[in-house]
Amino acid sequence: TKLYSENMFADWAKCLGSRSVISLRYFNPVGAHSSGIIGEDPNGIPNNLMPIIAKAASMEKLNFQIFGNDYPTRDGTPERDYIHVEDLAEAHLHAVKKTEEFNGMRAVNIGSGKGTTVLELLNAFKKVLKKDIKFTVGIRREGDLPSYWADITLAKKFLSWEPKRGVKQICDDAWRWQVKKNSL
Repeated sequence: TKLYSENMFADWAKCLGSRSVISLRYFNPVGAHSSGIIGEDPNGIPNNLMPIIAKAASMEKLNFQIFGNDYPTRDGTPERDYIHVEDLAEAHLHAVKKTEEFNGMRAVNIGSGKGTTVLELLNAFKKVLKKDIKFTVGIRREGDLPSYWADITLAKKFLSWEPKRGVKQICDDAWRWQVKKNSL
């Protein structure tokens, strides 16, 4: 559906001639606003990695499960491209500005441009907490790829954008949000 939508917008921009569209292709937005006021709070059981880790960290008895540790990565766990939500918001601002400068359609990858394994993300979160988070290793999920991350070359050149925040900031801000949310 994403590719179909991009093709539809490309046709729209081409037919009207003076229209521009930028499709931002996100790679795993995570974290929370640095103020701790806005963050991810899924209903029910979280399905995304960061809220699951945050929930495991805030509930001593909750066990975090890693799906597979036999991937061809640095530590055997799946490797993904995680981008801070504030970097993503800034990418949107750059894209809106750029639509005023060209006509047509461009698809742009928005991510950190590098991979972080599940275990590396978990360990970064542990450092922020200064405590351990229990975890177990389960079997791989069907269809999971070992590694993927964004090529952000076009984002740097075309949008004049690149991420400013790393995994530590992602974990700091996600935990700040979790703490504030739990205190309400």
